[in-house]
Amino acid sequence: MAARPKITKYRKPINLNIGMIIFAIIFVYIIICVFMFFTQKHVVPYEVKAGSLSSNNIYRGIALRDETIVTAEQAGYISYLAREGVRTGVGNPVYAVDQLGELSEYLSNQEPGENMLSTSDLAELKTEILSFVNDFDETSFSSVYDFKYNVQGTVLKLANQNILQGINEINSSDAEQIYFGSSPMSGIVVYSVDGYEELTLEHITSALFEEKDYAKTQLISNNLVGSGDPVYKVSTNENWSIVIQTDAEKAQELTEAEYVKVKFLKNQYMSWGKVTPFTNEAGETFVELGFTNSMITFCMDRFIDIELIVEEETGLKIPNSSIVEKEFFIVPQDYITRGGVNNVQGVLRESFTEEGEQTAEFIETTIYHETDTEYYLDDMMLRIGDYLIKPDSTEKYTISKRGSLIGVYNVNKGYADFKQINILYQNDEYAIVRSNTQYGLSVYDYIVLDASTVNENELIYE
Repeated sequence: MAARPKITKYRKPINLNIGMIIFAIIFVYIIICVFMFFTQKHVVPYEVKAGSLSSNNIYRGIALRDETIVTAEQAGYISYLAREGVRTGVGNPVYAVDQLGELSEYLSNQEPGENMLSTSDLAELKTEILSFVNDFDETSFSSVYDFKYNVQGTVLKLANQNILQGINEINSSDAEQIYFGSSPMSGIVVYSVDGYEELTLEHITSALFEEKDYAKTQLISNNLVGSGDPVYKVSTNENWSIVIQTDAEKAQELTEAEYVKVKFLKNQYMSWGKVTPFTNEAGETFVELGFTNSMITFCMDRFIDIELIVEEETGLKIPNSSIVEKEFFIVPQDYITRGGVNNVQGVLRESFTEEGEQTAEFIETTIYHETDTEYYLDDMMLRIGDYLIKPDSTEKYTISKRGSLIGVYNVNKGYADFKQINILYQNDEYAIVRSNTQYGLSVYDYIVLDASTVNENELIYE
């Protein structure tokens, strides 16, 4: 039997071409770039721009007014004649009391067309509804009931012409059953009471700002009232105030201003308030803002949202993360001279040759800040205890004095270069610094976003 032939597997040779070589090079390059990305320190630059900062100056204050509560002289069912929020004169009728309730029955029997509101009346109701929608806070659901009573009362008070007609018909009988209550003073009529009517600045506490404990009683037409019950109140003086709670620092800032511009968030109205600070026995600080106008606009509001329009600081806006503090040597200005190949600024430091002879060595330095008599110099080339020689003199100065400056790292030249800044205003995220200072920043400079990621004079690779 013939031997079987031996079969050897043919190995295909590796066929290298230019495409595979290029692909391999690109692949290795990508791996290297990824490795460098995750291992290299990343420095994020920030472009300096002009801007401004304003602190959170929105407050919810308590309105203080000269308010007098008027009580009922007769018991019965009350119907209001004067419109709420409108000025009334002395002796003008404000309400009527029906002892038997016939007036309410008369109004309920009227045809719907006889109680139609005018276009202006409907506009007033629309304004009240929109105000409620814009100011509604789910955490204060009780305001829904206040709104309900306000609308009910407004509709009834707007229909006072029908009430007067009913009073005339009822009183045309033999015995008059309707009693008229007239205003004992001139002022703005308000149909609610809340217990804050006699509140003054001296009685203010932080507990009064807790609206969950605040209760306002809405006085509604057709309710049964007893003799001596409160039926309305009158705000008699156009001078009024809003009290806000602040810290001592803010109170001092406002006191120094004496007057502050106030924006009422309800209608965006602007007015100037006179500042009066007050600290109670518990150490709580408050500021009263006094006004001489616009009381009638807010006569029905006890809690009012306002914004204090204080002067905003403008300059260069930088993030707080860019700010760093650095120490420097402080030397007299008389010891600064020029020298070197490029005739740059520096100092003459005492040194000695190998033979022990005294000589002066020129050291180039950078000036970072100056006062009337001194310079702040970089400490890279100098040491404490070095002797500086005064130019054209034999006087010496021993380096010992140090001082710190607040600044940022400028990266315009490709390395971290410290630049001093003068902070005008600062909040939790940003600072406003003075622009175009001699040793500081200018608009459109690039600085390190996070100063903790670099060291001074370190090369920056973006």
